[in-house]
Amino acid sequence: MEKLRKAVNEMAYTQHHAKLSHLQLSLIPVLFLASSLYKAALSLRRALYHSGFLRQHRLPVPVISVGNLTWGGNGKTPMVEFIANYLADSGISPLILTRGYAGGDEAKMLHRHFLGRPVKIGVGAKRAAVAASFFERYGYVEPSSSKLCHGQKVGSHLSSEKIGTVILDDGMQHWSLQRNLEIVMINGLTLWGNCHLIPRGPLREPLSALRQADVVVLHHADLVSEQNLEDTDLMLREVNKSVPVFFTKMDPCYFFDVGNATSRKHVGDLSNTIVLCVTAIGSANSFAKGIEKDIEIIKRRLRELEDRFSSKPAVIVTEKDYDRDPYIFKHLDPFEVLALCSELKIIPNRGCTEESFKKLLKEVCT
Repeated sequence: MEKLRKAVNEMAYTQHHAKLSHLQLSLIPVLFLASSLYKAALSLRRALYHSGFLRQHRLPVPVISVGNLTWGGNGKTPMVEFIANYLADSGISPLILTRGYAGGDEAKMLHRHFLGRPVKIGVGAKRAAVAASFFERYGYVEPSSSKLCHGQKVGSHLSSEKIGTVILDDGMQHWSLQRNLEIVMINGLTLWGNCHLIPRGPLREPLSALRQADVVVLHHADLVSEQNLEDTDLMLREVNKSVPVFFTKMDPCYFFDVGNATSRKHVGDLSNTIVLCVTAIGSANSFAKGIEKDIEIIKRRLRELEDRFSSKPAVIVTEKDYDRDPYIFKHLDPFEVLALCSELKIIPNRGCTEESFKKLLKEVCT
């Protein structure tokens, strides 16, 4: 099953059939049929919402949706965190609504990052119901009475824990909630793959869905060439001429020891340290089935590095890997294992700056 999953994932980001294996070529008819059925179901679902047969819920506070068109990491959760921090710093208590799938690693990370902050996190597939329970418990602030002023300190308008804004994590396909701002994240490194709908490709909706976007964010823009950025920008303009396109990147902030998530180590502290970067250690099904083999490979590589440089290396993992299963790293003793924490940064792009992005948020939330 893992081999099949990997084959399908590779197909989603392969443009030419000549690069596909015999197994992948044999899967095309089945995946094409499945994608056609998915497209039909998607069209029916959208029609039911447009006709009013399926009802959209309107929440009593502004709703900001952060979503994407494709599967995989597109920077949704870092963007949600960026928005929530800005709102909290400006005097509005946001409620983040997340589905909490894939082991709930995003929710765990958000809870840790916002500890002690005026940010609430609701987890569950039925987001309207989750939001209602939070409104009942904490109350909410009418948009007209929530004056968002850039640069204000936390607490300047927070007379209570009342919720002022809702942020939908992975909200683009969650049509049952009306939203005031639709932000669509795009992975600048992979874009939309082979341009097919899932499972034949990575698209969760057709590219035409970008017409509904109020903001498009091209993530990992710092890792993409200027020419590719310009080409992508032109492609986006063909679908949505007026949408502002922001560029973002991830900046490393600090490390923490996987044995103590409250610890902090500056990135510069590892400048003279031999490191081994490991990713996806806590995610794949193959790991659950072969943990001993994977750990032994990593430890063997660590011993090789130690012998070569006469210094004990450290293991660097992503924060997401840590949240998937923090206990598996005990198997790497006595080597130090550090999780890297990063934050989203906006790269200026033709007038689309951090300040202009925050201005959009301010207009929505007041």
